[in-house]
Amino acid sequence: MADPTGFLKYTHRETPVRRPVDLRLRDWKEVYEDFSQDTLEHQAARCMDCGIPFCHNGCPLGNLIPEWNDLVYRDRWRDAIERLHATNNFPEFTGRLCPAPCEASCVLGINQDPVTIKQVEVEIIDNAFDEGWVVPMPPHVITGKKVAVVGSGPAGLAAAQQLTRAGHDVTVFERADRIGGLLRYGIPEFKMEKRHIDRRLAQMEAEGTKFRAGVNVGIDITADQLREDFDAVVLAGGATAARDLPIPGRQFEGVYQAMEYLPWANKVQQGDPVTDENGQPPITARGKNVVIIGGGDTGADCLGTAHRQGPCACTSSRSCRGRQRPARTPRHGRPTR
Repeated sequence: MADPTGFLKYTHRETPVRRPVDLRLRDWKEVYEDFSQDTLEHQAARCMDCGIPFCHNGCPLGNLIPEWNDLVYRDRWRDAIERLHATNNFPEFTGRLCPAPCEASCVLGINQDPVTIKQVEVEIIDNAFDEGWVVPMPPHVITGKKVAVVGSGPAGLAAAQQLTRAGHDVTVFERADRIGGLLRYGIPEFKMEKRHIDRRLAQMEAEGTKFRAGVNVGIDITADQLREDFDAVVLAGGATAARDLPIPGRQFEGVYQAMEYLPWANKVQQGDPVTDENGQPPITARGKNVVIIGGGDTGADCLGTAHRQGPCACTSSRSCRGRQRPARTPRHGRPTR
């Protein structure tokens, strides 16, 4: 284990400091300050390497959490990223976006604050990129089999990378104009800057994965065509049927689903024109009074986006002082927690 008495010496859980609100509302950069390596090693030392590490069960990926906590504490960062990548293709995504059920499962959390597992994870992968340790891993043997992956969200990308490394000829289809799925257009820039996606896509392309954006499977290409052209098809599309809220006033102008609203801000950050194909302006909170229905992660994404666009007032779901009341329900395929 890391430090047998670490959880006794370092009793306080420490997380990164957020940038001042008045500064971060002026840009779309991620909200956290840098986290010092010494502090991170102290936090990793709090891991008790329990006889039954319930964090393994709490993590949907089965991450080997006590192992890489120990390696970070011992300053063996190269080994740490190897252990992290053993179960997780994209820790730079999960380390920023995952709600961290591992921390809720941490045994230390019974009588203290849990280990900062999520922060250790993201620091391991960011350090690995900085050190140049994340490199393409092309297959050594080519199988000659062709696989189509439908959907380029985190599930589709992870499947594509694993299949490519197994030696298959993999093509990823995405109906949006850019690869990334929900990561690209559903997650605001201030929660995860899109450079993290782009550098991972560059690695995957170097490994041999092909990407076809702007292709709507079922319309631009049929299922029969995919079966004819490929030996196997992986369906990794998101659940894009939004949950509606059929209440009086839902039909009024200015009432939007989250995924009607959020992608516009990400498109602007990508440098796209601020009008749609019909020349209409994007949905924006600038100069408007805003109400958000739903207080989960998606609601927080809408809140941060609205604040950066400059609304007149932004209130929670139970009251609205303004005249216009744009509302939202949970993002497609992502339930409000």
